[in-house]
Amino acid sequence: MGSAKNQSNASRKARIEEMRRAEQARERRNRILTIGASVVIVAGLVVGGVVLVRSQSDKSDAAADSSTTGKFVTGKDGVRTWEGKLGRTHVAKSVKYSSEPPVGGDHNQVWMNCNGDVYTKELKNEHAVHSLEHGAVWVTYTSKASKADVEALAAKVKKTPYTLMSPDDKQKDPIMLTAWGHQRTVTGASDPNVAKFFETYVQGKQTPEPGAACTGGLSE
Repeated sequence: MGSAKNQSNASRKARIEEMRRAEQARERRNRILTIGASVVIVAGLVVGGVVLVRSQSDKSDAAADSSTTGKFVTGKDGVRTWEGKLGRTHVAKSVKYSSEPPVGGDHNQVWMNCNGDVYTKELKNEHAVHSLEHGAVWVTYTSKASKADVEALAAKVKKTPYTLMSPDDKQKDPIMLTAWGHQRTVTGASDPNVAKFFETYVQGKQTPEPGAACTGGLSE
């Protein structure tokens, strides 16, 4: 009787132990499956995030480079006028412009000070274009411009609000005048077209944001 009872207890313990081992095995399998699924999910989120960022970056790049469309048309007065669309989106990166100096397009959110400011170093176009949006006229010159012309133009700029001046050796002509959507070459400081351009385009009808500040921006 005692022997039969002992055998029954031993058998029960054996079954319990077997069940415990089976349960532990199931738990291990479940943990492995859970970890595996988590890895797959995380990897998917990472890849998806990278794709999304790249997609947004690509769209941003495309917007900065393609938001300006059109061409220049030169009038009888020698002023080249942009006929088409000029982007006006604020961007935080370099922009590929259609002309040098640019006459408009997407630009940095911070403008160059243009309250008669004369700069001795080349400016980043993205900041100067913002000044044009505020109605400024931008005088640029290359190393081929005479010292006398540069000094005379600088004197004119310094006494004219909503103007700025800087060197630009990437432009094709020695002296150029630029406003939003408009540009021309002049022969020198004494060219009567200088005064005419200033009179027409300093806070002229072409200004997208008339009265916007030309101070409180970048000074160098």
